[in-house]
Amino acid sequence: MQKIEQYPLKKEEVLIESLPYIQQLQGKTMLIKVGGHAMVDPIMMENMIRDLVLLRYVGLNVIIVHGGGPEITRKMELMGHKPIFVGGLRVTNDETLEVARMVLVGNVNTKLISLIGKYGGKGVGLSGKDGRLIMARKLPLQRVIVDGMETDIDIGWVGEPESINPEILDIVMKNGYIPVISPISMDVNCNTMNLNADTVAAEVAAAVSAKKMVLLTDVAGILRNPDDETSCISKIGISEIPKLIDDGIVTGGMIPKVKSAIVAIEKGVESVHIIDGSKPHTLILELLTDAGIGTMIYRD
Repeated sequence: MQKIEQYPLKKEEVLIESLPYIQQLQGKTMLIKVGGHAMVDPIMMENMIRDLVLLRYVGLNVIIVHGGGPEITRKMELMGHKPIFVGGLRVTNDETLEVARMVLVGNVNTKLISLIGKYGGKGVGLSGKDGRLIMARKLPLQRVIVDGMETDIDIGWVGEPESINPEILDIVMKNGYIPVISPISMDVNCNTMNLNADTVAAEVAAAVSAKKMVLLTDVAGILRNPDDETSCISKIGISEIPKLIDDGIVTGGMIPKVKSAIVAIEKGVESVHIIDGSKPHTLILELLTDAGIGTMIYRD
């Protein structure tokens, strides 16, 4: 097992320090959104799943929502298809949608379920279609900048959650299982839709009244200086986030994550944690120790 050099406590001190946090979280629901390199690095994925199974065994109800963008791109390239991005948005035509469905539902989801079983947990794979868990609507035309000009484009079969039915999640968790949700859903006309996993995570977390939502990423959290991991913001209220975006501190792929955090908190989730999933056991350290290890976003 890798040593966690950045955390100074001894193992027994970490265990004792975790007790009040375990007591607070006992019986509560926590949603984990997994993406980035954790989806393609087998060591990262195993570390994460082991932590999640541990949390389930100490009494938390755990839900996983996963993405898989890098894996979709890789699979398309292996199949000889060229991914199309316009203004930073993936255009999802019929061909791309089929690859996304195959990767998210048939590959990533089943891999996570298998790992949960390997470490003694019980996982159930779900998509947004199962039990009408997530009903979606197609995104409208998106205004993007192409060659310096604003253009409205149709990005295809990309949707957003319209409604969440948490009944199937309640049934699954009540019987000791960990739901693993892929962001593939459908609209009222049964058209399949690919949804943004951060958006799905926020809406599902709110629908199940989750106490916490955790976004596992490839960076330490929200950094005041993107080139300096020691500049990670430990805690921040949602009222401060718009200024961070305006000032260019939060950029790129971090923007949808912090926006999903705001949505989740405004809809009742107590706190959202953004942590680096590439380091071992950051999930445990963030949730069960005093110092934490990422960024916690809360209602101020």
